[in-house]
Amino acid sequence: MKFERGLEQVAHDARSVVTVGTFDGVHRGHQAVLQFLMARARERNGVSTVLSFDPHPREVLRAEPVSLLTTIEERATLLEALGIERFIVLSFTPELAAMPARQFIEEILVRRIGLQAICVGYDHTFGRNREGNVALLQQLGPQYGFAVDVIPPQVVGDRTVSSTLIRTILLRDGDVRQAADLLGRPYMLQATVVRGDGRGRVLGFPTANLHPNHPRKLVPRNGVYAVRVWLPGEAEPRGGMMNIGMRPTFAGDRRTLEVHVLDFEGDLYGQLLRVDFIERLRDEQRFPSVEALREQLFRDRQRCMEVLQARYEACFLTRGFTRSCGSASLAWYQSKEGTTAHDQQGTQARTDSQVRHPRKRHGPAGSPDCHLHAPH
Repeated sequence: MKFERGLEQVAHDARSVVTVGTFDGVHRGHQAVLQFLMARARERNGVSTVLSFDPHPREVLRAEPVSLLTTIEERATLLEALGIERFIVLSFTPELAAMPARQFIEEILVRRIGLQAICVGYDHTFGRNREGNVALLQQLGPQYGFAVDVIPPQVVGDRTVSSTLIRTILLRDGDVRQAADLLGRPYMLQATVVRGDGRGRVLGFPTANLHPNHPRKLVPRNGVYAVRVWLPGEAEPRGGMMNIGMRPTFAGDRRTLEVHVLDFEGDLYGQLLRVDFIERLRDEQRFPSVEALREQLFRDRQRCMEVLQARYEACFLTRGFTRSCGSASLAWYQSKEGTTAHDQQGTQARTDSQVRHPRKRHGPAGSPDCHLHAPH
């Protein structure tokens, strides 16, 4: 995939079949749109092109921070895994926000990027004061020689999928299973291991203290989660137990992210880890004593192992302690709660209760992306 960041890096390509949007999360609604885009590009012998923006437009238009489901780099990885051929990221500045919609079409889409067709949502708006819409694109299409394809809303169950909905589910409820159903994969974050105070080791549950790799990266609601952890240099993820919160038993005064990796001993300081959230186990709570906390941690670990065991039982390999679900990071999610992007037909995202066993693929980092060491 060709990745062009900044207007000065954009090269004109008249074969471009373009869609425009933030695409934060690259969720199942996005995936259906992108499948539609790629189908149109194939029909026209064109280049499937995604145009996106950084920072999130809301940060400029409303001067409010936006918690990101995916960083630009994560979006690039997911788009490439889907099969997108070209990813363009423009800086969203006050000047770009103030550009009239007609000027945006003429100068950015037609002259700079190149445009033989554009695929947009039925309610897509753009340009100064959101004055650009499908009608304007259809009006200018014949003049500049590009086609306009309108994509209907994408629905999972009885709800239209949106990045805002997924953010709300994660921040308000911490419901990572529901978020995974809408994303088409587990919600994940990448973070660097930093030094903590060592309390986890004293409790018998050594943890890696994590610092997310982007200041706007969304961290789910405080609580305890069953997760899988990708360690550097390992081809398979390990089971883990994640705590997010203030550590009220120790009168903590700042939010921390700590992960206990099951059946692992070693030094991870300074390493970049990826954490996939599988299920929320419980809320954060204050315990009357350290011993009461320790007892609860043992119960949490047992529940964590049960959750991971149940989630992957359909993919269990009868030999050894490794289970495999195959498939790439974008499409690993094959539980009874969701489908993958590869299961979507046309533009209608759907829920499928059948558990499949896809052939092995490789994730963005070049490693098989749906393995898990079975808890002992």
